[in-house]
Amino acid sequence: MTPAPSTSLASWPTPLEGAPRLAAALGLREADLWIKRDDLIGLGAGGNKVRKLEYTVGAALAAGADTLVTVGAPQSNHARLTAAAGAKLGLDVVLVFPGGPGESRSGNLTLDALFGAQVHWAGDADLQRLVAVAEEVVEVLRRRGARAELIPFGGSSAVGARGYEQAGRELLSQIPSLDLAVVALGSGGTMAGLVAALGADRVLGVDTGAMDDPAAAVAAMAGELTGSAVRDRLRIRSDQVGSGYGRLTESTAAALRLVARTEGIALDPVYTGRAMAGLLAAVRDGTVAAGRTTVFWHTGGLPGLFGHAEAVDRFDRALSVFPA
Repeated sequence: MTPAPSTSLASWPTPLEGAPRLAAALGLREADLWIKRDDLIGLGAGGNKVRKLEYTVGAALAAGADTLVTVGAPQSNHARLTAAAGAKLGLDVVLVFPGGPGESRSGNLTLDALFGAQVHWAGDADLQRLVAVAEEVVEVLRRRGARAELIPFGGSSAVGARGYEQAGRELLSQIPSLDLAVVALGSGGTMAGLVAALGADRVLGVDTGAMDDPAAAVAAMAGELTGSAVRDRLRIRSDQVGSGYGRLTESTAAALRLVARTEGIALDPVYTGRAMAGLLAAVRDGTVAAGRTTVFWHTGGLPGLFGHAEAVDRFDRALSVFPA
């Protein structure tokens, strides 16, 4: 594949930090567990989508874009970071979301507004319909004289996945002894890039329920990057979806509490919380074992916690009160 143009949106590498207290709580050796801090990417409150946007927005700029259009859920981290990238680069941004005004508040939506993005509400729409509406928005903008380009859902395409192919190489330069990287699996681009760089055997994706067939998406993008078929070798856990994307599970809530109280690190209830719940389950079933070097990829998403009413209510009610 011809390399895509890219644009600079952040400084690299992101930190790799040991997690000795979390490792000990799981029965691992203190040096076994590490956290890759892509939540500390500077742009727009951080997160993995920045790496993808360097390539997808780079391609849009090469095509002459002055406006970016993308899709997602109202609390989309990708949408928030597309808005931030637009602000940084002087581009207009239109975000196409399902539902209508007032149905979701705070969290990423607050940041979307702060970064100056416009929202087009698409009503009752699945992903296929959202993309169709976004394509219509692009055409409307072009008729009005804008040079609009569509950024794919989640930033996930073979072009965007190059950001995580590069990230995989970055990780190996930091920790050559890597045995396994554990990452949330949403739209697939992050896992696909890591598979291309690290090999399918060293990447464990934890399905978050964002797509009906995430394995197919990962396989298609990784295959385009590597030129080889990888689907039969992908390592994916699907035991943390629970009652569906966006719903807080008991195992995710427990994972959020454990990481916060052992390492002082906040996860989100949709992506990184589920991924950590998958890691905890992998320790219990022996997939992750003592004596092997495991990296948990913190892909960001903290603003989404504050827009997740169920999680906010749960943890607000759990607040400890010092007895008078």
